[in-house]
Amino acid sequence: MKILVINCGSSSIKYKLYEMDDQSVLAAGGIEKIGLEGSFLKTTINGEKKIIESPCPTHTEGIRLMFDTLLHPEYGAIKNLDEISAAGHRIVAGGRFTESRIVTDEMLEEWKQYMELAPLHSEAHLKGYVAVKQMLPNLPQVFVFDTAFHQTMPAHAYMYAVPYKFYETQNVRRWGAHGTSHRYVTARVCEFLGVKPEDVNIVTCHIGNGASISAVKGGRCVDTSMGLTPLEGLMMGTRSGDVDPSAVLSIMKKEGLTPDQMSDLLNKQSGVLGISGISSDIREVEEAIKAGNERAALAMQMYDYRIKKYIGAYAAAMGGLDILVFTAGVGEHQADVRAGSVSGLEFMGIKLDEAANNRNFGEEEIISTPDSKVKVVVVPTDEELLIASDTLALLDK
Repeated sequence: MKILVINCGSSSIKYKLYEMDDQSVLAAGGIEKIGLEGSFLKTTINGEKKIIESPCPTHTEGIRLMFDTLLHPEYGAIKNLDEISAAGHRIVAGGRFTESRIVTDEMLEEWKQYMELAPLHSEAHLKGYVAVKQMLPNLPQVFVFDTAFHQTMPAHAYMYAVPYKFYETQNVRRWGAHGTSHRYVTARVCEFLGVKPEDVNIVTCHIGNGASISAVKGGRCVDTSMGLTPLEGLMMGTRSGDVDPSAVLSIMKKEGLTPDQMSDLLNKQSGVLGISGISSDIREVEEAIKAGNERAALAMQMYDYRIKKYIGAYAAAMGGLDILVFTAGVGEHQADVRAGSVSGLEFMGIKLDEAANNRNFGEEEIISTPDSKVKVVVVPTDEELLIASDTLALLDK
């Protein structure tokens, strides 16, 4: 059975086609610059990267280009779209949905009330769903919500100390994000280490351009760093993370910024980019540090420090820590970030194996010493496979 996984961004579409009989990837690619000049699809065919340039003024054209590529007689993966059994969509904000759902008209209307919780993502998710439905109206489509994994948080963890009426009328609370990744690596690290999720306390660190940390006790999320939107929590590539609301109000007043302008500043101009003044890419910032750039060094010190604080806080919240997981682009590939994030946490029983950490570049591996009380593990995430698996499971019901 073939399942298509789709992840729509504001100007992009990423996709993977799985053969679920053996969980193999039949095709994968991405469309970039949707709505802009020079849009293109990139994919890998027989080990070689291929770029297909094609105008994509909207997501509808992008979805059509994806299907045309999958059907291409030379480098396509299927001969007929009927071979696809269902499409699973990554949805950043699902509000009170606690599990993945097959999309119906009623379900879609219920979900729309939560779209504003991820303003940079939700509209694109909807466009992707509509585009697929226009081309394949009878194809089952599934929404897999990033927020669902976090719905086990207790109220004292997800509530904000603002008037309660805003929770009741505006859904103002911590919802979290990256839940699909946190769920995948939680299950995978337990399988890898041969332990039962219900027996351990785990902190999962999804560290990429967007970054979040979750506390998982007994297999259930009990806290997470992202909040009402993906802006709260860690310092990220271009997002500020935690900041005093009074600082936000002060900047708005003194600079004469509108709410939308302030949102843009906090989401797209802050974080590592805002402090370093160089880039949101950790690799480029590390190169600047080697060249003696002090602002780049400050940015990385802040970045690592925020991760360390959340690890310590969540260990305290759970009453101890057994496993620490690093995943996602930076977490899997940047040894310096992993080392900087746990430096000084030896009092908690964390002992990093320096050699193992330095050589690890995205491989599933324990990078703590044998006598470390806390197992520190790199686990490559696979959100797409989890989305495909959820989609298949719903078809089988």
